[in-house]
Amino acid sequence: MSVEIPFEHAGEACPAPASGHAPGDEELVELLATARTVAVVGASPSDHRTSYGIATWLMGRTPYEIYLVNPRAGEQEIRGHGFYDSLDQLPVVPDIVDVFRRSEHVPPVADEAIAAGAGALWLQLGVVHDASAAQATAAGLTVVQNRCIKVEYERLRDRIEAARDA
Repeated sequence: MSVEIPFEHAGEACPAPASGHAPGDEELVELLATARTVAVVGASPSDHRTSYGIATWLMGRTPYEIYLVNPRAGEQEIRGHGFYDSLDQLPVVPDIVDVFRRSEHVPPVADEAIAAGAGALWLQLGVVHDASAAQATAAGLTVVQNRCIKVEYERLRDRIEAARDA
């Protein structure tokens, strides 16, 4: 049985954000304003995990329809949202695939996001995989690496809401 160590205790520094890891603010605003569905891959039913906190924040503070993806979560749920085993089981095509997996586990998630027809691949803070990012970009997805969707949404909230209302 493998035990996942929360990122803040993993003993490795988070990669410094780089300008090439995310589009500019205008594109982020457009992405976050037009998205309707977010699949949180690697969401945890454990309330002490960052993925749980971000998923519940998205549920409570944004208009997005949230889908939780974690094949090990079984019948558990978060605020009435059950878990799916994979992206291809979702009843919708996700606009954003928000990834809470270690960088070395990103390639199959990127492949699933591309196959599902997702609009964006969002790798959470500390997650960078340049080859998968390039592959997803080539397939037409917007790619964000090493950024927290909550932080970016809050930072751009006024602009996102104005764009959504326009």
